[in-house]
Amino acid sequence: MTTQSLTAILNEIPVSLSPQAEVVAQKRYFLKNTENTIIENASAMFRRVANAVASTEKQYGKLDIDVQLTANDFYTIMSNLDFLPNSPTLMNAGTEQGTLSACFVLPLEDSMEGIMKAASDTAMVQKFGGGTGFALSNLRPKGDRIKTTHGVSCGPIEVLKTLSRVSSMITQGGKRDGANMAVMDVHHPDILEFIDCKKIEGTIHNFNISVGVTDDFMKAVKAGISYPLINPRNKEVVGNLDAREVFDKIVQGAHRNGEPGMIFLDAINRDNHVLSKYGRMIATNPCGEQPLLGNESCNLGSINVANFFTSSTFTTSEEPSLDWNENIDWAELGKVVKIAVRFLDNVIDANYYATPEIEHMTKDTRKIGLGVMGFADLLIQLRIGYDTEEGQAVGEMLMGFIQDVADNESRNLAEERGVFPAWESSDYFIYEGNKRVAPERYRNACRLTVAPTGTISMLANTSSGIEPTFALAWRKMNILEGETLYYINKYFEKDARTYGFYSEELMEDISNGGAIKNRSDIPDWIKKVYITAGDISPTNHVKMQAAFQGSCDSGISKTINFPNHATIEDIYLAYMTAWESNCKGITVYRSGSREKEVLVKTESAKQGVFDGFESVEEACCENSLIIKENGCVMCKMCGWSKCHIA
Repeated sequence: MTTQSLTAILNEIPVSLSPQAEVVAQKRYFLKNTENTIIENASAMFRRVANAVASTEKQYGKLDIDVQLTANDFYTIMSNLDFLPNSPTLMNAGTEQGTLSACFVLPLEDSMEGIMKAASDTAMVQKFGGGTGFALSNLRPKGDRIKTTHGVSCGPIEVLKTLSRVSSMITQGGKRDGANMAVMDVHHPDILEFIDCKKIEGTIHNFNISVGVTDDFMKAVKAGISYPLINPRNKEVVGNLDAREVFDKIVQGAHRNGEPGMIFLDAINRDNHVLSKYGRMIATNPCGEQPLLGNESCNLGSINVANFFTSSTFTTSEEPSLDWNENIDWAELGKVVKIAVRFLDNVIDANYYATPEIEHMTKDTRKIGLGVMGFADLLIQLRIGYDTEEGQAVGEMLMGFIQDVADNESRNLAEERGVFPAWESSDYFIYEGNKRVAPERYRNACRLTVAPTGTISMLANTSSGIEPTFALAWRKMNILEGETLYYINKYFEKDARTYGFYSEELMEDISNGGAIKNRSDIPDWIKKVYITAGDISPTNHVKMQAAFQGSCDSGISKTINFPNHATIEDIYLAYMTAWESNCKGITVYRSGSREKEVLVKTESAKQGVFDGFESVEEACCENSLIIKENGCVMCKMCGWSKCHIA
């Protein structure tokens, strides 16, 4: 970037960021010179990204004026904080270094060469800011014979520990520690060891773990029967386990410290449109919302749906009665969705790829992941409780609308630029007998992903992903190189003043962990609208995830929050409900089940649970927050326990 162009960018109308967002941007996103001095502001950052991503339009025959107009569209939706791409794009676009994608799955083959290749590729991906996922399912079990050396296998868990050590050496783009996901199929002979491999907090510290389960396994759990263990080396059945006992062990681990999570492999592969060419997807990115094939990457971006509330017909009565459908600006939302789809497709061409294999796979399927953030804030503005059927209806309709627009725009791009190269081997056809008819021509093999939006939601000053409000006042401790950021829900504070129940005593109370449901000075309708994560039943958490999943061709990042007193039976029910609701995965967190937590109400912070921390780094595909202490790395996605790296 020339000095002249940088000066022109800096002279643009300043973008207004909240004080907390400004801290985030300065620490994570703004470019710095060799003296570590910040050389751009928010306007410059968004213009840098917009110009870099729009420049790929030239590859498709666009004139310079068309490229500039597209860049202006990209700049507008970012500077308005209506849409933000994943953090690697904000960090690296226009710098001629580093990946722009956040999510990767690397193949892990059952050979020394395959394992070492995976370790090497991990280092290259994480060096430039990506998070990686692996399937351990193809590795032969511990103690199995090795023909070439006449020895025995060390097993998948030792391989996992090796990959963890490799990741520990890497600081992503010089800005954040590496984050990973390990998935093992429930049919693997070493599944019981895998389930317990993170039983002790701090073990395999930069990996999340999830068990991949099939519909048949879940049916066996319900029926109380056994299921087979299969050696991946020769596909032979080597034993049986009681499905219900294994499921109980998974649930007990989740109750203990949030791990392992669960991935529903059949649900994932029902949206695997290139199954016939590349086989099943058996792993996800570090946060679990993006299933990918080996060597695939995916760039994510999220629309701040809170910005599309319109108050033109809204009344501020104590018991609001409105048609919420009329209070969402669907036309403007549709415009932003279309621009965002083009933006994300352009990123695929603007990207830097760590390995030739990743570039080939990514460009063959051209997957993008458009999602949302600010959903809880939208519901608050609509005066709808998160834990209500109406709230779920809003989520379902909102995601359905975004899906329709995104799919249509991907079809338009296919006509303009061509379908994704693997399209001819895909299932985007309607069959009449054995004949393919009425093909659906898409530019992108999948279009939608609901990511956790940990740091970009802070940048946009909105609620993260589709998560409910965590608290009405809180602080994120020791994040971003020692900074502590304080938050008060802006909508709650405004309503408190408008309806006459604001007081310094109230704000002090909720800042110290007080619950508004126990106060007589707050209207009942306020208590319903401002319900927080811990007061929402696990069933309603799952129902909200399912409401979005129905219109999302990839996965959903969503934490099912439990109070500390939740029982193992409660978590059992949540896992089973998630499968029965056609979710693609589930992550749970029981409050207080870990020694260290990132996002807390001030009362907990005063108890000193964060004393002695040295730093907290971003992690995973959409910038989860991880705590680094004495060599251990722990993480809470979205600030409230989404990505459990312990």
